[in-house]
Amino acid sequence: MSVSDERLERAIRRLSESDAFRDAEALVARAAPELQHVLAQALAAGGYFGEGQEHELQRALALPEDERATALRVLLAEETRMGMMVGVAVGWALAEELKTDGGDE
Repeated sequence: MSVSDERLERAIRRLSESDAFRDAEALVARAAPELQHVLAQALAAGGYFGEGQEHELQRALALPEDERATALRVLLAEETRMGMMVGVAVGWALAEELKTDGGDE
């Protein structure tokens, strides 16, 4: 799917200026249990969590106390960022599926 930067910016602006985000939020809340499963599968398949994550956690825990909190914050921030990016990709794929499905709504 090819989307110009200008078109993407307009769409993001519309989300922040209308009820569109609240509507999307309600849809996601309805689908959350199933989406959580899809997100977990995508993260596992991408190798985002697992041995690498465990290694980084153990490395952070082994640091001196004055460095440990910072390393753990960085690890949590990276995990959150990755989860968000994969979550957006899952949401985008869901939107595409809903478009191609045609549905009655």
